[in-house]
Amino acid sequence: MLQIEHLTKYYGKFPALQDLNLEIGDRQLHGFVGPNGAGKTTTMRILATLMAPTSGTASVDGVNVVKNAHEARKLIGYMPDFFGTYDNMKCSEYLDFYGRCYRIGAKERARMTAQLLELVQLEDKAEEYVDSLSRGMKQRLCLARSLIHDPKLLILDEPASGMDPRARADMKGILRTLREMGKSVLISSHILPELSEMCDSLTILDHGHLVFSGSVENLSDMMNGNAPLDIRLAEGSGETAVEQAVTCLKELPCVTEILQEEPLLLRVRVDGGEDVCSAVLREMMVRGLPVCDFHRAPMNLEKVFMEVTQDA
Repeated sequence: MLQIEHLTKYYGKFPALQDLNLEIGDRQLHGFVGPNGAGKTTTMRILATLMAPTSGTASVDGVNVVKNAHEARKLIGYMPDFFGTYDNMKCSEYLDFYGRCYRIGAKERARMTAQLLELVQLEDKAEEYVDSLSRGMKQRLCLARSLIHDPKLLILDEPASGMDPRARADMKGILRTLREMGKSVLISSHILPELSEMCDSLTILDHGHLVFSGSVENLSDMMNGNAPLDIRLAEGSGETAVEQAVTCLKELPCVTEILQEEPLLLRVRVDGGEDVCSAVLREMMVRGLPVCDFHRAPMNLEKVFMEVTQDA
């Protein structure tokens, strides 16, 4: 569906995006995540044919967005992070206006307007003026606007920004429905957990560079492999056992950090993989230390995000 090859964008001498390569398949919800200034919006504007890249290219369903922008726009629905609404229009008039912009006939416009208002759960607001809507409702209306010409690919820049939890849940449901309808969706955010709940796959950008692309499960597995060890001593062991455990760990060259999280819980960073972790456990057992639990500490997605982007 979407193929990006060596996409690069400079603003003067500043590299906003550097040699991005990415492929997104049909019916995928793909998250585009990174800190502010990572290059997400620049990439999306290029894909939406609103900006030319310095080099590289991208295609949607085989249509080159750089060389054949007019045809590409028929395949793309774009919802920017700051969208325009016309407050003196009713919701139905607003969608009808954009249908006219795409030269959609009157009968088809009426059908699409009704269907889209139902899709975004605004059918009861059809005759309400846009300025009477809440922020979340306006965002859903703008999502409907981006769908008026029935595009194959949706590009949504921070679609859940500023929404309350209820509105976010509604948006997630709508996006899943769009996938079931056969749409591919590229969604950006700087909040990793927000995207992980709704996306099939993720791309993480930092300082214009791709630092990860794959499934949420692959990202968690990759980072948990570097997660610290949680070592819990048996109840009733006392401070002496803890001191002996710390002494043992300090003598092991593979141990790089020891933190006492709770009276009987040590969080330990080691330099090495599972074989090294096994060696640590063996040494503690040989010394008769009362270890009752030994495992990798699960990393939440906020920590994963910080780990992935800190050195990019």
